[in-house]
Amino acid sequence: MKKENLTKKESWKGTLMVPVFYVVLIIVWQLVYWVGTSSLGLWKSYAFPSPLMVLESCISLIQKGTLFQALLYSIVRGILGFGLAIVIGFVLGILLSLSEGLHRCLHPFLLGLQTLPSICWVPFAILWFGLDESAIIFVVVMGSAFSIALSVRNGIRNVNPLWIKVARTMGSNQKQLYRKVIVPAAMPAFVEGLRQGWSFAWRALMSGEVMSATVGLGHTLMMGRDLADINQVMLIMIVIVVIGIVIDRFVFRQIEESMLKKRGL
Repeated sequence: MKKENLTKKESWKGTLMVPVFYVVLIIVWQLVYWVGTSSLGLWKSYAFPSPLMVLESCISLIQKGTLFQALLYSIVRGILGFGLAIVIGFVLGILLSLSEGLHRCLHPFLLGLQTLPSICWVPFAILWFGLDESAIIFVVVMGSAFSIALSVRNGIRNVNPLWIKVARTMGSNQKQLYRKVIVPAAMPAFVEGLRQGWSFAWRALMSGEVMSATVGLGHTLMMGRDLADINQVMLIMIVIVVIGIVIDRFVFRQIEESMLKKRGL
């Protein structure tokens, strides 16, 4: 009983520590703003964001309906682009795993494309598709598909060779081998690849929206810059970070935990 009580107390303290940390961080941020602008005059009030002004900007954008509209458009674009990237990445990753020659030829090229900043695809997108939704979706796909393909290929490649030999000894054909052995064994790597791919897709989406004139978080960010409203810029940056954390916590981590439970881990 004592051990259980200690465990509950430790869990409660760990849960409480996170909000307390962020409350302290916000208080320190506000104090730095007051000291830097009012007391020492290190910077102008319009050049350094403060939590209170960011909150005011948030309330203003919510009242206008701008924030929710931008958020909805960005999430829909992110889901569409990421869905296409998953299809392309999985197909390409499986092809790389099936052909050693194709892997040798394309693997260095895909690694190079993966390191290419997503903003580099924006000029191509504008020239090919114009300033519309297709251009942004293209940037998202190009920013994340290659990462997913490499993760799929690495996951399949790292499957225990003994399992494959046993399956072949028992008479499994190529289709059964992938469906019953390779894909289930490589599933943790697939999930990790999807998580990494989403982070690339989300960043690529912001790159596309920054250069576009359509509604979205990236466009709202640039509106804040054009209006010299650093608090709006900071607000959108915080929203972008929070959405990335929420998606990772409540989507990919849930998938990962469910998969581990099924495997008894």
